[in-house]
Amino acid sequence: MAYTTDTIAALATPVGTSAIAVVRASGPDCAGLARAIFGEIPPPRLAHHADYRDQAGAILDDVLVTFFAGPKSYTGEDTLEISSHGNPFIAQKILEDLLARGCRAAEAGEFTRRAFLNGRIDLSQAEAVMDLIHARSERALAAANQQLRGSLGRHLSVLTEKLLGMLARVEAYIDFPDEDLPAEDRGIVRSGVEQVAAGAERLLATRHYGELLRDGIRTVIVGEPNAGKSSLLNRLVGRERALVSPEPGTTRDFIEERVIIGPHCLRLIDTAGLNPSPTPLEKLGMEKTLERAAEADLFLLVLDATRPHPALPAGLTARLSAENALVVFNKMDLVTDQGDFQSFGDKEIVRVSAVTGSGFEALSGAVERRAETFRRDQGDEIIAINARHAAALAHAKNCLTAALTNLSAQGPVELLASDLRGALDALGEIGGRIDNECMLDHLFATFCIGK
Repeated sequence: MAYTTDTIAALATPVGTSAIAVVRASGPDCAGLARAIFGEIPPPRLAHHADYRDQAGAILDDVLVTFFAGPKSYTGEDTLEISSHGNPFIAQKILEDLLARGCRAAEAGEFTRRAFLNGRIDLSQAEAVMDLIHARSERALAAANQQLRGSLGRHLSVLTEKLLGMLARVEAYIDFPDEDLPAEDRGIVRSGVEQVAAGAERLLATRHYGELLRDGIRTVIVGEPNAGKSSLLNRLVGRERALVSPEPGTTRDFIEERVIIGPHCLRLIDTAGLNPSPTPLEKLGMEKTLERAAEADLFLLVLDATRPHPALPAGLTARLSAENALVVFNKMDLVTDQGDFQSFGDKEIVRVSAVTGSGFEALSGAVERRAETFRRDQGDEIIAINARHAAALAHAKNCLTAALTNLSAQGPVELLASDLRGALDALGEIGGRIDNECMLDHLFATFCIGK
């Protein structure tokens, strides 16, 4: 993204016919554009009804125009938002006119990049914008909203401030050995480093939940052939997604579909039946089933309630637990004896009929409760880091571990400072703001050196 001093313009709403379309411009020429097009600069942050006239004076549309004076705008620059009727032709003509007046076509993500460069948001908040756009569930939407409002940044700020204090203390003894400083106390530094390391570990623990929010909870439907796994998938999805037949072994490969249950998004994966005596083709399908099971977060073990169930492969049985598995007895509409079924230890049992739909409300509730256990809150906030955040936090943790080892071994203070600075830089990468001057501010404020 080459020229951050250019005035850029782009369509801010999806292409297509709609009630309205929004064209956005940002940069130093926005006030001049407003005056040239509308004859005046509208009062900031107030929608103004006017005719949009192109350079030839022809009216393209009657629009609502809103002028945002920097730095109180999304990008931190003067910004112009033009809301026209949602005819794609009108929106394109307005955009072409802005480009003809000297604007440059914005590159992908350039408005959000400018917001970051101008200090309106940090890098984690910029990432949250994309998470917000692509959120598939209430939980994902809530997490993205909180991160956009700085939840992750606030947690990192606490850790950074603590780490800055420890680094300032260590650096003081390196850079100003002749000053009249308090006696060196490595116990204070150790305590502070341990607190930062524990905080980093708590944030790292949210990585898996972040993956589940962004991609959906991997929910694998497993069980014997002809138990109704595909019928169960179809009922949960709400349409005939998978082929259903009375003939066992109809599903030979896995089928994946996303579904919303409560506030959660699930990636439902229907798999081939686990036949104790498979044909060569069924065996290939079972291998794919076990591959999907190895990656699963949640299992729906579907059994035919009308007959005894066969033994499951040992590798699958080892993966099933009360926390990640529900035992679903299907075909309850064909069962005359509604007594107790075979015990599955502490695993929850749900009885359903994929044909009539009975029991599916209870199944949805049980799935929702299991999905809720993946949630990792930090106080009142949902924190769900992504892979980039996790890599930076892992690097910070390694540096802090090295610092603690140095403290235990009474190693050189210079190496200790290097480890602390490495951790500080790693934490700074998450927000995209690494300010080495902050350490000096802490140093002088804490020790009043040179007064």
